[in-house]
Amino acid sequence: MEKVFVAQRVAKKLISTEHAVDGALAEAAELMSAMIAARKDVNASLVFADDVQVKLMDAMKALSEARTAMVGVHHELNEAKLRLGIRAKMGLEDKSIDVAEPVTMRQAV
Repeated sequence: MEKVFVAQRVAKKLISTEHAVDGALAEAAELMSAMIAARKDVNASLVFADDVQVKLMDAMKALSEARTAMVGVHHELNEAKLRLGIRAKMGLEDKSIDVAEPVTMRQAV
């Protein structure tokens, strides 16, 4: 099988995995919000289920670290692609803002 097709297969799985990690992080954040709202809805004390919130924050930290690791995997696989002599874009590159370009925030009027 040609290298470019193998690389494309891996790139698709990479992007899928990156999206899954981001999705899990977003779901965990929504769970945190729902837990806080539920505590308020039942008029429970701030200390109620605090240990659960701490565990969820630990899980979110782990997901954040997994996301950072996936960014590293992405960069390493891009380097491996170049070492294999594959120069073509896979069509899966991230289309978001380039972090090398400075971004300025507009002040609200």
